[in-house]
Amino acid sequence: MTATATQDLLLSRIRDVPDYPKPGVMFKDITPLLADPVAFTALTDALAELCVRCDATKIVGLEARGFILAAPVAVRAGLGFIPVRKAGKLPGATLKQAYELEYGTAEIEIHAEDLVDGDRVIVIDDVLATGGTAEASLELIRRAGAQVAGVAVLMELGFLGGRARLEPALRGAPLEALITV
Repeated sequence: MTATATQDLLLSRIRDVPDYPKPGVMFKDITPLLADPVAFTALTDALAELCVRCDATKIVGLEARGFILAAPVAVRAGLGFIPVRKAGKLPGATLKQAYELEYGTAEIEIHAEDLVDGDRVIVIDDVLATGGTAEASLELIRRAGAQVAGVAVLMELGFLGGRARLEPALRGAPLEALITV
């Protein structure tokens, strides 16, 4: 399937939900895409190809929808999968990273031993919005001693400026969005 055909298929399976979670917001619902085995396979294949192209050795999935996308990509690409969770969700030794939200702060964490020196890590998530969580995950990856191979998302919400925020933290690593809206 060509990149354009894949993009058209993915777009056709993303549902717009007006006024969710609050009035004035147009929510992009990916659950129809996940329910369609042809579309979900095309998405998994496209993301796995990006991982191979970036010479990744591990995949980080961001909570929560990033887990849904990243786990099958890791299996398809033959790579390890590392979940980045909200603080307090992982047992054992973790590395934490705080980041700014629109109204306050949040923390994410990763198991300290899951990444090692020499790992090349690609971050996968469903949507790049403001870029705060992705930016914090890049810091966590580097603090664990690994290299950032890139960030890949199903959809970039270009009007929210996440790419501009994330580019300095990428330090030249690629940011790939299969769809930009």
